[in-house]
Amino acid sequence: MPWVQLTFSTEKETAPALSDALSNLGAASVTLQDAADQPLLEPGVGETPLWQQVIVTGLFSTELNTDAIILALSKIITPLPHWQQTHLDDKVWEREWMQHFHAMKFGQRTWICPSWETPPEPDAINILLDPGLAFGTGTHATTALCLEWLDEHIKSGETVIDFGCGSGILGICALKHGAAKVWGIDNDPQAITATAENARKNQVDDKLEAILPGQTPSQLVDIVMANILAAPLLELAPLFADHTKPGGFVVLSGILDSQAQTIINAYQPWFQLNTEAQRDNWVRLVFERRLAQ
Repeated sequence: MPWVQLTFSTEKETAPALSDALSNLGAASVTLQDAADQPLLEPGVGETPLWQQVIVTGLFSTELNTDAIILALSKIITPLPHWQQTHLDDKVWEREWMQHFHAMKFGQRTWICPSWETPPEPDAINILLDPGLAFGTGTHATTALCLEWLDEHIKSGETVIDFGCGSGILGICALKHGAAKVWGIDNDPQAITATAENARKNQVDDKLEAILPGQTPSQLVDIVMANILAAPLLELAPLFADHTKPGGFVVLSGILDSQAQTIINAYQPWFQLNTEAQRDNWVRLVFERRLAQ
């Protein structure tokens, strides 16, 4: 079936209302894209950030009257942003989308594989993960840096907290490499659901517990991981210190290179910097918990 695509150029403040209106008027799908090549930080847990300038696109069946849709929109969104109409030939849209997500390798032996592809290296550490509602598929530099650290450093039997677990990708990776137990913590119920489901798909659900922050275990763990943003990482330093064994590690990412020193200073009272790695202006900081005095 052919389709009609209505594309609007708008601002951050108008985009959510416009998106809702398009959905309510019968759009088969609505997508939001960056209109100005603006860098957007990987979101914190529970956040859905938008660019300042946004392209909002609604996909409609040709059976619908687009003139009527535009008229209805003009009564809801005033003034109606600049828009254009495009006719699209029919395609198997699910397959079109799938073509853009393929298996990716991290480190020496870790692969993130979508469910529709055969793992390139069957004997490697293969994590089955499809893009979904929760953040974290390995495509972002910060996630990649964390996966590479896990690939090199998890040996066997470690206990891990993945704070801001999103899709559960880091916790699942740790378990696949031999960790004994992971607590995936997130304040977004959607992330908790995604983490639990991905753990089940990867057959590690008996060792991964997806929980809300108020359920954080009281015991000390070998590794605390957090791929979130610099501001919450600063606030969480004392909490992470309280949950890390002496000699254990805290692995942090979601940090811009310009923010690294501030994070290092904040963790200095409890930790010493172990290693630092950078990719695409993003930094991974690994700290070692100081031994008790």
